[in-house]
Amino acid sequence: MEESFARVETKYLLTAGQAAALEEGLFSRGFRKAQFGSPRIQSLYYDTADYALIRASLERPGYKEKLRLRAYGEPGSVVTAYPEIKKKYRGVVYKRRTEMPLEEAMACLAAGVLPEAAGQVGRELAWMLQRYSLQPAAVIAYDRDAWLSDREPGVRVTFDRNLQFRDWEMDLNSRSSGILLIPPEMRLLEIKTGRHLPLWLAALLRDADVRRTHFSKYGLAYQRYIMPETQKQERNDSECSTVSLSMGA
Repeated sequence: MEESFARVETKYLLTAGQAAALEEGLFSRGFRKAQFGSPRIQSLYYDTADYALIRASLERPGYKEKLRLRAYGEPGSVVTAYPEIKKKYRGVVYKRRTEMPLEEAMACLAAGVLPEAAGQVGRELAWMLQRYSLQPAAVIAYDRDAWLSDREPGVRVTFDRNLQFRDWEMDLNSRSSGILLIPPEMRLLEIKTGRHLPLWLAALLRDADVRRTHFSKYGLAYQRYIMPETQKQERNDSECSTVSLSMGA
């Protein structure tokens, strides 16, 4: 099964209290929390040996792409996974993915060859794997509450918590715990829309004093735990120089 879609994604980092206020507002608008069984989501990100894809992504270019293997459910019970390509161009996110048994997906991604049944998406995945010589780089896992409404089919709101990272035991059925990326009391809010935020949703965000942020789960993990210390210093020096210039120093 192939899936493709395009949407605008906006992100917000907020407290559990702000999340509760927003959920109350969503409920009043006819939104309900989706019931998908386990809320656990895991993504195995693939990158080059020197992390070229995430390093490029952190520069916020007009176009960027990533390849990952996504799975839903508690580790140890995962059967199905979704190899996918995620691209972003001028603020619009494009996702293309195919469904496969987890073990087969892992073997195919390691070999850089997808089966014919994966269709055009499989060929694009294989091309990207081979072009960049991609390999498993990091696992990002979290619990997600998704809010949906039949009255607003073009709007999807999710709250992520318990964000964890690891770059060991890349098996998505591993029960190995990772490193927390944000404090337990914080939530990452993601809003997916066709284009613009509805006015009522913008008002909810304003009333809860929630402000948009740039946030990449894999990017944060790379900056904190993978990036060499020399690169961290170079990045900090660059950011300081930019601030000084903007202040007229």
